[in-house]
Amino acid sequence: MKIFGLDFGTTNSVASVIVGSRCIPLLDDNMPHPSVVCYQGNEIIVGRKAKVMLGLGEVGTIGSIVKSPKTRLGEKTVEIDGYSYNPKKVVSDVIRHVCRDAKRQMPEHAFSAAVVTIPVNMDGSRRRELREACRMAGVSVLQFVHEPLAALYGHLRNKENYEEETRRLNGEIVLVFDWGGGTLDLTLCRMLNGMLVQIKNHGCSEVGGDLIDDLLVNHIEKAVLSKRGITSEVATQVGARARLRSAAENAKVQLSGKDAHPILVVDYFSGDVGDPDLEYRLNRSELEICTKQKIELGIQRIEKLLEASNISASSVKLCLATGGMVNMPCIQSRLREIFGAQRVDISSRGNTIISEGAAWIAHDEARLMLSKNIEILVARQTYFPVIKAGTFMPIEGTSQSESIDMYCVDPSDGIAKFQIAAPSLPGRDVQTSDDRKTLGTLAVQVDEKLWPLRERLSLKLTIDDNLILRVDSLSTIALGKDSMEIHELEFGLAAPMNFRGSNLELPANNTVLPLNSVKHEVGAIILRSNISESQSDESRIPGEVARKLFGAQYFDRNSTRRVSDEQDFEKLVYQPCSYCKQVRCLCADLRKAGWSSPK
Repeated sequence: MKIFGLDFGTTNSVASVIVGSRCIPLLDDNMPHPSVVCYQGNEIIVGRKAKVMLGLGEVGTIGSIVKSPKTRLGEKTVEIDGYSYNPKKVVSDVIRHVCRDAKRQMPEHAFSAAVVTIPVNMDGSRRRELREACRMAGVSVLQFVHEPLAALYGHLRNKENYEEETRRLNGEIVLVFDWGGGTLDLTLCRMLNGMLVQIKNHGCSEVGGDLIDDLLVNHIEKAVLSKRGITSEVATQVGARARLRSAAENAKVQLSGKDAHPILVVDYFSGDVGDPDLEYRLNRSELEICTKQKIELGIQRIEKLLEASNISASSVKLCLATGGMVNMPCIQSRLREIFGAQRVDISSRGNTIISEGAAWIAHDEARLMLSKNIEILVARQTYFPVIKAGTFMPIEGTSQSESIDMYCVDPSDGIAKFQIAAPSLPGRDVQTSDDRKTLGTLAVQVDEKLWPLRERLSLKLTIDDNLILRVDSLSTIALGKDSMEIHELEFGLAAPMNFRGSNLELPANNTVLPLNSVKHEVGAIILRSNISESQSDESRIPGEVARKLFGAQYFDRNSTRRVSDEQDFEKLVYQPCSYCKQVRCLCADLRKAGWSSPK
């Protein structure tokens, strides 16, 4: 069975399939299928016909028509013409329509299994609902892939010299800039010997192309009325704004190669306004002025992403620009200002490159992989990797699990506390100086009467086929439980060729990374973890706890126990002073300096 690629987009949707050595996007009259649904009684109208019927350009539900149903995933119901619909049902109608049209064009293929692309800001619960919607449409989702990763894979794979291009980019940083109708997705990637990995993502819907088109439509209409001396609101014909919107979208593209473009929408106005036709000549400078604020907000996202990643624009080897919005000259010129003309590639397949990338991923059987270690913060502020970068992510119906036992080094407050974290940089070769991002915090009840390292914590980390990480923890004596879901993982993808000598290999043992020089995101809360992966390492026990349990002789120089400098310091700082009975008093500082308290 041939697996196809599906880009279910906010504004448009495309299916692509590989035939021989060619990738074929299956379009509707050389255009993607609009993600629009209309319900008229028992009839369901989807795609271009539904878009023509759309009288208004705003995203959402207008009467019996739903535009951009992808944005409604996560909501309980959608009200359509007085009736409640499940958003998954509406989404499934779009997917079913796209697959039926693909089947009509290529009846020899089943179009029942797909690699499906998703925006970088789509959380796990919405991914789960999208999978269910695909299933309702008769499509099984082999795996999800982030849209920028799919775009980059498609960009490389569509080149005749893709192996040479892949080698050229090995070790380099790539920015995928995908500005579509619904979202602006930014992904910083690096080619690491056989894997395209995500360094950092950013996605937003505040500057989507649909919103910019709304600005342009309103501007043109107001300019035409102002020219006629009309200041009051004027009614328009049903579907007229949709036709103006389509003409404005076309004008944006045409203005990439000329200074002005005529717009004509026949029978636009209704009522007593004289000529019912809307006729306007839009010039490039006017377009740029009208959209300048939104465009600049989008461009600023690049600068913020680079700053947050501590990466300079000059370090980016390639900026791959995709999506319908990048046809605008002002966006192209701004990208070239930032990265230089030689490093900016404006994709000529902007409307289809994401679905084509998904199709190539399916054809090559390229697997999604975890791009960054998933680590646990343990006692002594060290990091223990549990699921390693390069681990294959589960395909449909499977999961990836790791189990590990930890031990509570300080049960005195009755709670074992620890954090789940990930390095900011991808790959398994993690350094102590690399930034860390806290993904979540767990607190598990333990028996406070037990000695350190006696209460065992059983931890299980599971990633499901919706790319959701679930962490379950259980204390085996107190039977305390805690769990959480983490949706913000980052991934890599096998590059479209094989490398030798990959640097993604790890030694067989787990390496614990000290925290003393590790940096964290601004505002991150770092707790004092009180669990250890080792039951025999007493150096993990806090010094004040060791003194309370074992007595002062524990710290005697003649003791056979190996007391760490950290334990000795903790005993001095956190143990109540024998002189003033306060914790962390001035006496502790003096004792640290060699002063002895009076008897």
